[in-house]
Amino acid sequence: MFIQTEDTPNPATLKFLPGREVMSAGLSALEFTRGDDVETAPLAEMLFSIPNIERVFFGSDFISVSRSDDAEWPRLKPAVLGAIMDFYVAGGDTMHANAAPVADVDEEIYEGDALEIVEQIKELIEARIRPAVAQDGGDIVFRRFDIRDGTVYLQMKGACAGCPSSSMTLKSGIENLLRHYVPEVTRVEQAF
Repeated sequence: MFIQTEDTPNPATLKFLPGREVMSAGLSALEFTRGDDVETAPLAEMLFSIPNIERVFFGSDFISVSRSDDAEWPRLKPAVLGAIMDFYVAGGDTMHANAAPVADVDEEIYEGDALEIVEQIKELIEARIRPAVAQDGGDIVFRRFDIRDGTVYLQMKGACAGCPSSSMTLKSGIENLLRHYVPEVTRVEQAF
């Protein structure tokens, strides 16, 4: 088994591509932080057994792994590669079959004009923004739109969570794109 490794804009995170599906179709990307309940995610459990692994993110065909600030990738990378390889060679599934899919849900219910605006925003995120963010080992999730002041709240996940350049990505890239295509959008803010 060959596992490709890519750097991400976040120096604390590496992206691992095992050459196979990581999250089954229909399941959304999942993120776990050290200390979370990973009982339904055996690969996350295995990766957290490695000291200094702080966050694990499962995308459709990649795994983003974040280290603690006091650790170095040259020492951790072989252990992470070995754990991922051993897991998949043994026939492991990223999530247990009985695990309930976790869906990202909107924080608000929209009607009328707001509903139309939110649908445009979500369509742009799906078609243009999410694929670019996934290239960097992360994901972006719509959280809410404030129709009163035109603010869109988005949550960055995976390699993009805590990335030094994520605020620039939100402000310079995503905000400009959304404002261009959806005039009602005035700004984009990070939701936590």
